[in-house]
Amino acid sequence: MKLLRVGAPGEERPAVRTDDGRLLDLSAVTADIDGSFLGSGGIDRARAALDAGALPETVPDGRAGVLQEDDGAFGDRDPGLGGVVTVVEAVVGPHDEVLVPRGSVKTDWEVELAVVIGRRAGYLEGPDDAAEVIAGYAVSHDASEREFQLEYSPQWDLGKSCETFNPLGPWMVTADEIGGPQDLELRLGVNGVKRQHGRTRDMIFPVHQVVAHLSRYLVLEPGDLINTGTPVGVALGLPGTPYLRADGTVELEIDGLGGRHQTFGQA
Repeated sequence: MKLLRVGAPGEERPAVRTDDGRLLDLSAVTADIDGSFLGSGGIDRARAALDAGALPETVPDGRAGVLQEDDGAFGDRDPGLGGVVTVVEAVVGPHDEVLVPRGSVKTDWEVELAVVIGRRAGYLEGPDDAAEVIAGYAVSHDASEREFQLEYSPQWDLGKSCETFNPLGPWMVTADEIGGPQDLELRLGVNGVKRQHGRTRDMIFPVHQVVAHLSRYLVLEPGDLINTGTPVGVALGLPGTPYLRADGTVELEIDGLGGRHQTFGQA
């Protein structure tokens, strides 16, 4: 299933997107797509209502998001946190404008596979156990201000936690629909120029290993979002490549998870 929120900002309703592109209202099943929904068997309830034909159609103005986020980055020796826990205010909908911070000169792009946790988990034994706690996956744009991140602080928080810096969606796809997450293609373009192209099979640490590892240090809660790293092609690694400006656009997509066009404005 593809789960999302639809409606005007502040008035969103939970919904399911069907394979033929229709949007069905989930309000009779849950008030929101959030940690409480995921942790209480909400996906199973939504699937039962869908199969029973009990969900009415709704309007197509979509947003998506989760309650909270833990942002985990890949390293060369250890699949650790990378020193980052991003604030929830960074998570916005897939069609929301991303704001370049005041004074920013190095706002960068990163297309990433986001893992959405569906059950409380701590001290998982290994990748097989990790697979059992994943509710689904989504496209994440892990925008990063590199000057804030690398020059202002020994931690990455300043560069990752800016307002609107993690737009999510267009929807969350449940784990059963994706199957194994290690053969998904990621693509990102900036102002019409292709910048990133990679596959999750090229990750240094597989998704399930990352989740199991993080559970040794954090108690993962339903609704937590784990970003899993980005392919080559960010501005930081391309000398002479301009960083994002307030009039910029970004297109990003992951196989099976959808894609979107993102606009940037000024904070």
